[in-house]
Amino acid sequence: MTVTMRLYTVLNGTLIGRDMFGNRYYAERHASKNHRRRRWVMYKGIAEPSKVPAEWHSWLHYTLDLPLTQRHIRRYAWEKPHVPNLTGTPNAYLPPGHLLRGAHRGAATADYEAWQP
Repeated sequence: MTVTMRLYTVLNGTLIGRDMFGNRYYAERHASKNHRRRRWVMYKGIAEPSKVPAEWHSWLHYTLDLPLTQRHIRRYAWEKPHVPNLTGTPNAYLPPGHLLRGAHRGAATADYEAWQP
């Protein structure tokens, strides 16, 4: 994170809330004339946009006036917790047969027939 962004946040930002990843969400203290208040996120660690949960994403993009953390929302048992994009990390999904997983695949099933013209 740049020094300029930190300084701008200290001088112009109001902390709105935090998410489960430690990211902090800010809004401008005062909107400029004929404009809405600017909103931004200060990431904890590496700036990875996929770490922004849906409830904060909707607030950042002005879909909602209040973040879902300040509204009563109903959570369902079938909802999974937000997981950032793990591509390129040691926790990335590697399918069977991938070179980094030993390059061993299971035998093909007998239901496949090659097409012949």
